[in-house]
Amino acid sequence: MWAIVLTLIGIGLIILLLEILVIPGAGIAGVIGFGLMVAGVYLAFEKGGNAIGFMVLSGTVLLNILALILALRSKTWDKAMLKKQIDGKVNVVDSRIQPGDQGVTISRCAPTGKALIHNEFYEVFAGTDFIDENQTVEVIKVEGGRILVKRKLISHE
Repeated sequence: MWAIVLTLIGIGLIILLLEILVIPGAGIAGVIGFGLMVAGVYLAFEKGGNAIGFMVLSGTVLLNILALILALRSKTWDKAMLKKQIDGKVNVVDSRIQPGDQGVTISRCAPTGKALIHNEFYEVFAGTDFIDENQTVEVIKVEGGRILVKRKLISHE
């Protein structure tokens, strides 16, 4: 019987720690873990009486606090964490890009894509249009880091 009580509390603690430290959001795993621990403590009260029940309850609370402190201090979680430095940047548009400039799309703009303008790659925005790759585009507007383009219609004169 005590093996069942200890198993319920142990599994409940593990599931609760996983909910807190690994599984995103407050969800069903935390409820299940807490429920298993409550069931273990209830069985201790039921089979062992009040004195043993309160000892198991106190031990469970202390075990939860101790396990949480150790888990948060432990270097084990460092292995699971993302340590990579993010070196991405926002589209940097220099003053050379002006309305009326032309370029060629190198990816499909649906409505965002990449274009080659003045021999440099930029992320461009086509508004509500969809522009296939290898199409000539014209810069309509430059707002901060956003380049608005439209398909350049080539006239056959």
